[in-house]
Amino acid sequence: MARIAGVNLPKEKRVEVGLTAIYGIGRSISKKLLIEANIDLNTKVKDLSENQLAILREKIEKMPVEGDLRRRIQMDVKRLQEVGTYRGFRHRKGLPVRGQQTKTNARTRKGKRKTVANKKMVTK
Repeated sequence: MARIAGVNLPKEKRVEVGLTAIYGIGRSISKKLLIEANIDLNTKVKDLSENQLAILREKIEKMPVEGDLRRRIQMDVKRLQEVGTYRGFRHRKGLPVRGQQTKTNARTRKGKRKTVANKKMVTK
């Protein structure tokens, strides 16, 4: 079982795709790491030798991944909120941060819509 950065990599997948199971590593970084380590992109995770795994572990250790990266992102958001920036305010309110429209969309960020019933006006 291939275990890198505290994550078990899926055995049956290609190494290029399997490395994306690690938080902070996408397809492009995965491809770059494998080319640097001189590992074929199409080999399966289960077919990697211990030597190749050691090389990958060594390269990934130098990068911020998993818990370190999550902590760093959380601290960045916290800093924005404490400084009082516009982005920090949007994070605190749970609204889109990067200028998206909110009149109709932004459901994932704002949450499920709550309908408010219209009250009838009482006429005298």
